[in-house]
Amino acid sequence: MEERSTPPPALRRPDGSPVRILVVDDEPDVTDVLSGVLTVEGWEVRTAADGASALATAREFRPDAVILDWMLPDADGLHVLRELRRNAHRVCVLFLTARDAIEDRVAGITAGGDDYVTKPYSLEEVLARLRGLLRRAGMTAEADAGLLVVGDLTMDEEAREVRRGGTAVELSRTEFELLRFLMRNPRRVLSKAHILDRVWAYDFGGRAHVVELYISYLRKKIDTGRPPMIHTVRGVGYVLKPETP
Repeated sequence: MEERSTPPPALRRPDGSPVRILVVDDEPDVTDVLSGVLTVEGWEVRTAADGASALATAREFRPDAVILDWMLPDADGLHVLRELRRNAHRVCVLFLTARDAIEDRVAGITAGGDDYVTKPYSLEEVLARLRGLLRRAGMTAEADAGLLVVGDLTMDEEAREVRRGGTAVELSRTEFELLRFLMRNPRRVLSKAHILDRVWAYDFGGRAHVVELYISYLRKKIDTGRPPMIHTVRGVGYVLKPETP
């Protein structure tokens, strides 16, 4: 088999400059984690801890997308969203909220929010939602349309479809997020701690054994009856790589 490994292209603005993201949350741990992950993606990041500073920063920074907490010390996210829309019609807004009632979701979308993630959340899910919003809004130069390819393994991030050798593979939500992280880092050895940080909820507080468990689930669905792609690097972690000819 011909060996292929296609790492995803970095999201950039059409003019080649970094994507700009504003993270708005009054919890320092949340803004620190999110800004760190987004910076590693190569994006330019600013943070704000309340509605007033969020609006002031948005006017100066002109972000492409805003991660917006629903509950802020001086205002609710809906108020901040309405003000953002008045001043920056094209900005993508991803709500970060503990509210998962249908009426709250409808209220957020009706007010102009583009998407939402409920707490606790996976960092990979937040990144994927942002990539999708920016692509659909035509605000980036990325042309892969959310398709990841490693060897004969493909993932359509938008449709949430996975195929190995053309055969559909059914995955749970957590299995999908784990495989997405592996496929976005082909041939890179990933430690259990790194996988936990990126795939499981930011306040999950999990242990390494859950990574081992889900890696075993993935192997059964991805590798059984085929040349293995998910490999253990003893004492270090795991790596996804296509079979050699």
